[in-house]
Amino acid sequence: MAASFGFELPSELSAKEPPERRGLLRDQVRLLVVKRRTGAVVHSRFDRLSDFLTPGDLLVFNSSRTIPASLSGWIGSDDVRVEVRLAEHLPDGSWLALPLFRADYNSQRRLRPGCIIDFGRGLRAEVEGSDSTNSHLWKMRFSTSGTELLDLIYRLGEPIRYEYAAAPWDLDFYQNVYSSEPGSAEMPSAGRAFTWKTLLRLGRQGVRVAYLTLHTGLSSYMDEELDRKHPASEEEYFVSEETAEKIRGARQTGGRVIAIGTTVVRALESAAEECGVVQPGHRYTRLTIKSGSPLRVTDGILTGLHEPLASHLDLLSAFLPSARIREAYEEAIRLRYLWHEFGDLNLIV
Repeated sequence: MAASFGFELPSELSAKEPPERRGLLRDQVRLLVVKRRTGAVVHSRFDRLSDFLTPGDLLVFNSSRTIPASLSGWIGSDDVRVEVRLAEHLPDGSWLALPLFRADYNSQRRLRPGCIIDFGRGLRAEVEGSDSTNSHLWKMRFSTSGTELLDLIYRLGEPIRYEYAAAPWDLDFYQNVYSSEPGSAEMPSAGRAFTWKTLLRLGRQGVRVAYLTLHTGLSSYMDEELDRKHPASEEEYFVSEETAEKIRGARQTGGRVIAIGTTVVRALESAAEECGVVQPGHRYTRLTIKSGSPLRVTDGILTGLHEPLASHLDLLSAFLPSARIREAYEEAIRLRYLWHEFGDLNLIV
C-alpha cells in the first residue's frame, strides 16, 4: 500500500485559526504519539512533550523564518491584477514564483518572457520564463535584491493563505518563536507549538537542541492533479559545524536525533554520509524520502498531520509502516484532531 494514501478528512477538522484564537496557548495543542518499536499510540498534549523524551536526546529545529511571500501586482500596460507567490530563491538571485490570476482572466493571455510585473513602491519583476520541471512556476528577477528586496517584500507582501483559514492572520502567527533566518515561503509549522518556556524546561531535563536552516517552498501549486504528483522542488539548506558536532555527540552517547519537521529530515538525510556522519555545509537538495529509504541520522520526527495523498505521508513511511500511519490517522480523525499549520501535532519516536 502506498504511504501517500487517501482518506476522508472532514472539513471541520481543518484548523481555521491559530490556537491563540481558540482560547489556547501555543503549547496546548494536542499531541498524537506513535511509538516506532511497538506501534502503540498515545494521546497527549504538546506541553507534556517531555514525557516522551529522555536526557541526551537532540531536537533539531529549522531556524528559517517565514516571509510574507504573497505579493499583489499588475502586469505592464494591461493593468491585469496578479498574485505572485514566491516559491524559491535561486542561486543566481532570481526567484521561482507561482502566478495566480482571477478565475475570469483570459487564460490565453498568459505570462510570457519579458513581461514586467509592478508591485508598487518601485518594486518590479521581469518574467524570464517558465520552470523546466514545473510549468506552474515562473522564473522572475526583481528590480532590486538583498536586504532592500527583503525589506520591500515585508512592506508589500502578505503570508500565503489557503481557503481553510478563517481570516488573513498577521505574519506573527506564522512564525516560530526561535526562527531567525528569513526565507521560507510557508511556515515550517512543526515547531510552532514550542515556546521559550518549553525549550527551557526541556533543557533542564537534559534534552539538547540544534538548528539548521532550510527555506521551505510552496505546499500547493493550486492544481489538484499537479499536487498529487508531488513534484520535488530543489530546496536550499545550511548545516553548521556546531549542529553537525551536536549530532555526532548525540549518536555517540546513545541519544536520539529527533527532527522538528519534514524539512529537517530532508536536510539531515541530504547532509549525511552513508555511515551516518552529517557533513556541515550550504547546499541544495531534491531528496525524496519514502518507504524503504534509509534513515542514516534521524531517529524520530515531530510533525503536523498531513492531508490525504500528501507526499509527507511518503516520508513518514520511512519511520513507520504505512498501515500503522493510516491506523493512527483514522484514530486522530475519530478523536477530532485538527489539521494544517495551526492544528495538532504528531510525534513519532
